[in-house]
Amino acid sequence: YDIIKYPMLSEKSCRLIEEHNTYTFLVDRRANKPQIRAAIETIFDVKVKKCNTLIPAAQYTVRYGRKIGRKSVYKKAYVRLQEGFSIDLFPDDPEAM
Repeated sequence: YDIIKYPMLSEKSCRLIEEHNTYTFLVDRRANKPQIRAAIETIFDVKVKKCNTLIPAAQYTVRYGRKIGRKSVYKKAYVRLQEGFSIDLFPDDPEAM
């Protein structure tokens, strides 16, 4: 799937995994919630309970008081799994996936 780019691992995302069984992914900006949900369920063989998306504000490079550049704009997806399901982000044998 080209929709899911890669999982995000920050302090907040790790806390969400532990407390709420919610995983954070960077996804294609044009993808919608049903597409993201279907991709996660197909790739990782899990059941998705809820999917929230957001597009963070762009971060500009400012030089001499002018905005001259913009970092790539992306979309984040917070995917909450149903009870009893989990995603192994670091498998022992990556080829088995």
